[in-house]
Amino acid sequence: MRFSERLKRDFSTTTLTLIPLAIVLNLVLGQTISLLKLPIFLDSIGSVLVAILSGPWAAAVTGLLTNLIGGVINPFFPAFAPVAIVVGLVAGFCAKVGWFRAWWKVTLTGLLLGLTAALVATPIRVLVFGGVTGSGSSFFIAYLLATGSAMVQSVFAVTVLTNVLDKVITALIAWVIVLRLSRRYISRFPRAENVLALENAPTNEEVVR
Repeated sequence: MRFSERLKRDFSTTTLTLIPLAIVLNLVLGQTISLLKLPIFLDSIGSVLVAILSGPWAAAVTGLLTNLIGGVINPFFPAFAPVAIVVGLVAGFCAKVGWFRAWWKVTLTGLLLGLTAALVATPIRVLVFGGVTGSGSSFFIAYLLATGSAMVQSVFAVTVLTNVLDKVITALIAWVIVLRLSRRYISRFPRAENVLALENAPTNEEVVR
């Protein structure tokens, strides 16, 4: 299947219905965590859901729109749009190769997402915000800087730790949500094969019970 045909299939009516819901989920959870000043984010669960059900490109668009729209309520969001795009892409490609088919594979996916996000987020935090963005993790960065640690090393160390924790939790939550969906509903999505092949995926009857 050509790339253009794959894109057209991925952005089906069902996907276009899911994306706004995923964006709302990202924004509500992300803003809640931000207000609580916790050292995680949980602002990409919706993007990972889209990645599993509709592929990497739909997930990347979900992440991009989340951060652009989120700029209305949080001025830091738009700057981190590249991170959201990369998370969507990586999650989608992991789903394609079967990394959402068992809990330990999902955990590995979260680790990969966290490391990738940290690599993209670190230069943004350093160059655009001077290392401190007001998130819960900024406290730890400020502490390391106060002890004499270098800026880049401090930001990268904290960003890796917080992103790995965040993305492992995010991937597992998204996976559990998908497991609770009925097969009939999942089959409507263009990447249903990512999900219907899951070991121990519940049947419609199991979901109803």
